[in-house]
This record gives sequence, C-alpha cells and structure tokens, in this order.
Amino acid sequence: MNKAVYAAGALCWRPIEGKIHILVIHRTEYADITIPKGKVDPGETLPQTAVREIKEETGLGVRLGVPLGVSRYPLASGKEKVVHYWAAKVTEAAVRESTFRPNGEVAALEWVTLRKAKSYLSFAHDVEIVEQFERLVAEGVTDTFSITVLRHAKATSPSEWNGPDATRPLTPRGARQAQAIVPTLEAFGPRRIVTSDAVRCVTTVAALAASTGIEPKRTARISQDSFEEGTADPRSVVGKRVRSGKNAVICSHAPLVPELLREIALATGSVTGSYLHSAAALGTAAFSVVHLSASNPSSGIISIETHDAPDV
Repeated sequence: MNKAVYAAGALCWRPIEGKIHILVIHRTEYADITIPKGKVDPGETLPQTAVREIKEETGLGVRLGVPLGVSRYPLASGKEKVVHYWAAKVTEAAVRESTFRPNGEVAALEWVTLRKAKSYLSFAHDVEIVEQFERLVAEGVTDTFSITVLRHAKATSPSEWNGPDATRPLTPRGARQAQAIVPTLEAFGPRRIVTSDAVRCVTTVAALAASTGIEPKRTARISQDSFEEGTADPRSVVGKRVRSGKNAVICSHAPLVPELLREIALATGSVTGSYLHSAAALGTAAFSVVHLSASNPSSGIISIETHDAPDV
C-alpha cells in the first residue's frame, strides 16, 4: 500500500433541549453524510488541521477536547487514509457566529442525536467515532477542560552562558520552536498561561501570549532554581488550575514536568502509572495535554495526548 493520507476532524457536539446532539455534514459532491474532517496541509499538525477544517466546512470556531481515536480505511487510489478525531463542544456563541453557507463542498449541516447518527451516517468508521464519544457520554465526562504541560524551547546550554542560569536565552532554533507550536497550542483553546520566571520559559510562551492576548503569569514556584533549591511548589500551581476548570498552559523545565503531571493526577484522584512517565518524556518545546472533566475533576484524568515540537 502506498504512503498514507493523513487527515483530522472533530465530532462537534452541543446540548439541545437537554439532549446531546452532534453535527453531521451533507457533502455536495459525494452525496453522503459524514463527520467534518479534512486533509493535513503541508506544515500543519493534526490538531491544527482539525480546527481549520471545522471552520472551513461548518463556519464554526471550536477548541478541541478529548481525542476520540483514529479511523483507517482504503482509498480508491490504493492509499490508506488515516483520520484523527477529537470531541469539540460547540458554544451557542459559535453557532450564532457561524459563517456557513451551502457550497460546492458542503451542501448542508444537521444536528442529530447520537442514536440517529449511528443509523444516519454513511460510513461505518464514522459510526465507530460516534460510539467512542457515546462512551464518554455514558461516563458523564463529555464536558472537559485541559491543562497543557509544556517544556520550554531549546535554550543556550549552561556551558555557553556566563550569567545566572535563570537568564539563559533561547537559541535561534528555540525561538523558531516557540513560534511553531502556537497553532497547535491554540487548537486546545488556552485561557490561562502560567510560566516559570526563567527567561527561557517566559520567552517560550511569548508568541502564544501575543497571539491569544493572554498575559502570562510568571512564578518561581516551577522554576529550575527553585527545584534545585528544594523550594519548588508545583502542587499549588496545579491545584489552582484544576480548581479554575479553565484551559491552561503551564511552561516549565524538564525536572518539573514529571512533578507537574503527577500533581495533576493526584489533584484529580487519578491512578499514577507508567502513562505519566511517557507523557513526561518531553523534548524541548514538546507538550502533553491532560484532559479533565469540567463538572467533576476528581473523576480523574480522561486522556493525555503528547505533541512534539515541529522540526524547525
């Protein structure tokens, strides 16, 4: 089989008259009913693609929630299509602001119940994604928020820096990394940015702050210096973010990343395990997105997804 074609999309959902409905699209050219998705453009990440495609096909601005899995199926060309999906709650404001008009790609949008969707969609692989979402509904964890733990971008090495460690700057590659990760971070809709007060961390989130208009909160509680001095306090930083229930990005250092993830697990009643070690093994400018229940954070971690920095 030839090289795979990668795509991404989202199962958009909203409550209507007390019952969860999901969005399906009626495609013009193929005369079928499916979940909105589209192919990855050159240089895009999968989350970035998902948000862009939802906007282009439905006019809806969304932020990504829990990942729902991957569909794989053969194309007529002989290639395999690999589609990554997320759940995406659609706000009433987004519905009002939708710019959708019937066009050559999408003829119509329709909100349907989960039960109807399973008999209505044209493809079995779409039904499988709906069934995965249905399991979240049964568990009462559809409404979610995320805490993203980000390791700072590539910094000048200690051996090449004469000043205090906290003043080490990003390298040119690190500056490119910090810029390149912005679209992927934005796909998860951050509303707060918390960062170590070290220059390399503050600079890493500067591009995200400029793009979102969010003023980062600097703190020594998750700095390298405080970690080495034994005064770091990742628990208080994480606790505040879990209590707020708002999407947040926390930027820190390699030794603090496992501590931050462990504190998220402890704050939400999650069982700790090897999955946390995997999520903590971040390269520079890489990050792990931890999805939590907005209505009951103590129900534990729903999902963790890890994203590497683009090769820049």
